[in-house]
Amino acid sequence: MEDGTAKSLRHMCDTDAGCEVRQILDRVGDKWSLLVISLLGPGPRRFMELRRDIGVISQRMLTLTLRQLERDGLVQRTVFPVVPPRVEYRLTPLGATLLESIQGLVSWVLANREEIATARATYDTRQLDESLVTASGS
Repeated sequence: MEDGTAKSLRHMCDTDAGCEVRQILDRVGDKWSLLVISLLGPGPRRFMELRRDIGVISQRMLTLTLRQLERDGLVQRTVFPVVPPRVEYRLTPLGATLLESIQGLVSWVLANREEIATARATYDTRQLDESLVTASGS
């Protein structure tokens, strides 16, 4: 980090503006928000499409995430007056600018996920071996 950066991050809530920056970073940096924004990039999606494509998210967590993204002006919710009601979510122009910023991160994850999975498996095996050695030496 550059000089002064750590201090400014450490004292982020010393001012109202700093606290607001921290809250926004918390929102756009959480795993569900990043996934939802990424999935909405190609175009509008319905709730169940998002839930199916994310896979391991509860209905409640997806609802909360979408509401918070809508509150922050990143996602637009449109209810169509049909029976049963149809609801679509899409990125707002502001949300699209955030998508541009996270595309590199998403691409990096997709390109490196196998290498990361291998590293995790190697680490987990090493930890298991070390715990077995420690347990047998007791």
